Amino acid sequence: MEKKYGRPIAEWKDLIRAAPGTKHMELVSWLKTQHGLGHGHANALVAHTLAEDSGN
Repeated sequence: MEKKYGRPIAEWKDLIRAAPGTKHMELVSWLKTQHGLGHGHANALVAHTLAEDSGN
């Protein structure tokens, strides 16, 4: 993922946390449209980041 999209995972997580949306699919759509990520990568990043932030 880092190689394909040019940013470390930690940077993507920071972007997600600072993103305008708060719901899972809003964030996935935002990553896809604003940053060109594929659905699978965007979905995985959002799921992991939200779970991490909720303590799960």
